[in-house]
Amino acid sequence: MDNALILTHLGAGVLTLTLNRPDRLNSFNDEMHHQLSEALTRAERDDEVRCLLITGAGRGFCAGQDLSDRNVSVEQQAPDLGLSVERFYNPLIRRLTALPKPVVCAVNGVAAGAGAALALACDIVIAADNASFIQSFCRLGLVPDSGGSWFLPRLAGHARAMGMALLGDKVSAQQALEWGMIWQVVAAGELTDHTQTLARHLATQPTYGLGLIKKALYGSATNSLDQQLELERDLQRLGGRSDDYREGISAFFAKRTPHFSGK
Repeated sequence: MDNALILTHLGAGVLTLTLNRPDRLNSFNDEMHHQLSEALTRAERDDEVRCLLITGAGRGFCAGQDLSDRNVSVEQQAPDLGLSVERFYNPLIRRLTALPKPVVCAVNGVAAGAGAALALACDIVIAADNASFIQSFCRLGLVPDSGGSWFLPRLAGHARAMGMALLGDKVSAQQALEWGMIWQVVAAGELTDHTQTLARHLATQPTYGLGLIKKALYGSATNSLDQQLELERDLQRLGGRSDDYREGISAFFAKRTPHFSGK
């Protein structure tokens, strides 16, 4: 498709989604949101998809919202930016975190604004050594959205989250790694191969159980210890009834490599 703003490729159980507006640093417009939503529906419904990998085309990962779609003069009525957040960004983050399959993010360049939040909403984030993260909302008098105000304090800590949000300074990939925001940093030239290898590995693992792990870890953010213990009990009960658990146990005692179906 000539107008494909989200490139998709399914291979070895990995659905790769590439944000494809490189001339705009892959910033979001409404059509890009619609195409990404359709791709996520495929990830949710297609049993062949065992892992989702998100990256960007060109020299950037995602610069957040395309501001040319939100330009307003002093003579014009102020736009309702909350409507855009409610319609597009909030559903996107909810779907990524609720997806019962692992989501890997390959940050190939700058991740700014909602683009940074999109990356941090993924389960495993690997950045090229020339990538960076910027909370740019403060430069426009806006608030970090797309879950940015939720993820940042939990990943980097309150003081660092405040500094990033109030100052809008660029945080290098290495700094993000040291602050606990991301999982790994690799050389830019190795990012594609490295993340594809990781995603293919995850696609061979017990997908249903990995989805339960996501539910447990996200639940821990708001649960008390007693509530979390009960959630672990309930999720363990579900995991123990899965085909993958039976296969894992069988392979363990047979001393062979397991072949998980993801169910």
